[in-house]
Amino acid sequence: MAEKKKEEETMQESVWAWRAEQAHKTLDSSYWNRQTGLYDTQFPCHDCNRQFHYWWQAHAIDALVDGYERAGDAAYLRQADELFGGVIRKRGGITIDYYDDMLWMALALLRLYDHTEEEKYKNAVQILWKDIQGGWNEEMGGGFAWRKSQPDYKNTPSNAPAVILAARLYQRWGQEEDLNRANQTYDWLRSHMVDPQTGIVWDGMNRTGDGRIDKDWIFSYNQGTYIGASVELYRITKERSFLDSAIRTAEEAMRRLTDSSSMLLRDEGTGDGGLFKGIFIRYLAELAAADPAQEALTPFILHHAEQAWEHAQEGERILFGTYWGLPPVLPLDLSAQLSGVMLLEKAAAIQSE
Repeated sequence: MAEKKKEEETMQESVWAWRAEQAHKTLDSSYWNRQTGLYDTQFPCHDCNRQFHYWWQAHAIDALVDGYERAGDAAYLRQADELFGGVIRKRGGITIDYYDDMLWMALALLRLYDHTEEEKYKNAVQILWKDIQGGWNEEMGGGFAWRKSQPDYKNTPSNAPAVILAARLYQRWGQEEDLNRANQTYDWLRSHMVDPQTGIVWDGMNRTGDGRIDKDWIFSYNQGTYIGASVELYRITKERSFLDSAIRTAEEAMRRLTDSSSMLLRDEGTGDGGLFKGIFIRYLAELAAADPAQEALTPFILHHAEQAWEHAQEGERILFGTYWGLPPVLPLDLSAQLSGVMLLEKAAAIQSE
């Protein structure tokens, strides 16, 4: 009986790994542009690349690193390197005007460096982090600005990933100034962007110059990045308060942002919104790994993965819509496809543990 159970568990693990691999194959065959060394913005692509979505490409690097961690296939790292080169050629460098976008790129390249130890990725992370730190100012009581041309607009998309990056940099190289920045940013984020009554994370403040907080903008990826920030500081300090903050936000987000009938995260739209759920799932999985006692998290992720897979088939392609309980609608943004790929990779990682 024990042998049969182990065989069934092994089969289930291989099923999710196989599914994640098929999703990557569709990402490659339907979106990869060999001429530009970048992923196309849409499938099918009809003059779809007029706008360059830098931060989508950053998450594509993250997804490729996920694939490498699952399969151990160096082809994933080679493609991530091609994509890195494509971004450099497109931009003429690695920096841009938006601090949150640069943070996503730095986080992805730091993971890529961890697996390759190639100095060019480390150098790029250092260039990005130096540029990003110029976005800290005392407007609105501190925090990182959203973009260089709007220094007094502060939001979660720039500050929560900054905590994650600073904390990870400290864990790798032990620079106290990085840990200090992580703690300083987390304190600002928690006091300005987190609802003290519920733990839900708001989007930003002073967007229109009036100091107002956008409390009606409740996006899944902001919940995810705050969870991720809390988990990273817990890993360093082992202080339970960080873990409790992550759990509180996760529980409230899972309650508030899902449909009661399907228990699926709601559709957050096309464009940038297509990436939001994938980011939330990524950091929810980080919380599950940090605190296995949170038994509701793994079933939540696997339920989403099952539903996304069930509705993903579009002929021979595995395409993910903006709502994981319905088939995709073409043309389909790269952002939504990346969210689905990241979801399946997390399901595969959970089942391999």
